[in-house]
Amino acid sequence: MRTLTAAGAIGAMALAVTGCAGTANGAGSAGDRLEIVTTTTQLADITSELVGDAAEVTSLLQPGASAHSFDPGPSALGALADADLLIVNGAGLEEWLDDTVEASGFAGTVVDTSEGLELLAAEGDPHEGHDHGDEAEGEEHADEAEHADEAGHEGETAEEHAAHGEFDPHVWTDPANAILQAQAIRDAVTAADPEADIDASADAYIAQLGELEEWMRGSIEQVPVEERLVVTTHDTFGYLERAFDVQVVGTVLPSLDDSADASAAHIDGLVAEIRATGTPVVFSENAIDPQLAATIAREAGVELRQGEDALAADALGPQGSPTGTYIGSQMHNTTAIVTAWGAEPLPVPGSLS
Repeated sequence: MRTLTAAGAIGAMALAVTGCAGTANGAGSAGDRLEIVTTTTQLADITSELVGDAAEVTSLLQPGASAHSFDPGPSALGALADADLLIVNGAGLEEWLDDTVEASGFAGTVVDTSEGLELLAAEGDPHEGHDHGDEAEGEEHADEAEHADEAGHEGETAEEHAAHGEFDPHVWTDPANAILQAQAIRDAVTAADPEADIDASADAYIAQLGELEEWMRGSIEQVPVEERLVVTTHDTFGYLERAFDVQVVGTVLPSLDDSADASAAHIDGLVAEIRATGTPVVFSENAIDPQLAATIAREAGVELRQGEDALAADALGPQGSPTGTYIGSQMHNTTAIVTAWGAEPLPVPGSLS
């Protein structure tokens, strides 16, 4: 994928209220603490780790639920109505969000955690730009695409531009992005409540994210670059691909949206690509029915990893499960992928276990 630097936007995701550091039960339920609502389970966990007991955190997206569709009910609207901060992924993920915010009467501050990230462009060949060959040629293509992009979206705000699906919103699959998101959340909480004592918890958690990134890199580097081949259910690991020199050979659903359909021609082409590249495993994902992935794995004659071995892609797993936290989900995914390549990940640092 080619990369473009852009301010993130309020865009698409999935909501169904679940308490993370507690449940929002209306105004005053958290006493004098900030009321924070997040859109995704990843952001809910990250925010809870950052703030500790200094704020009340509510996630609108349920564990294991799709991040690409949502029909907000009264509980979601009520949680938003009472919130001081709304933490969003941005980059076009929460397409329903503007209408939901308006319906809820939310009057707090929106924190778009995709702002400042180097976003992957969604249009065109999903693997464009991953051949790390001619840097000058890549920059030329990026400039041409950016000029064409500006011409086609003249007069739009960054939010309106991203809402068209211009960018890959799955930024959390690269822990370096999660670090920047965590820093943005920490700064927003401190600005909203200067009395909140979160310095120690925030510093400790951001340090953990740094150790996670190092562990993931070291584990993936156990495998030669040419053997780092992955097939997943939908196009959700572009940032992992860019950060760690992993090649996403193809996806069961040819889209960034997990509600897309796959044509017979796409399925046949993916099966042929799996066979030609020697990709050993097809991964299902925790928020998507694995039936089609199973069909493709069977036709290609390769292993399918599903159930407890499925990747945690758009949502975390249940609380208390190995994928119930952001760090846990990244460790699970890395372990699953590296072992599929026939290697073993590095020993887990004590701070992450």
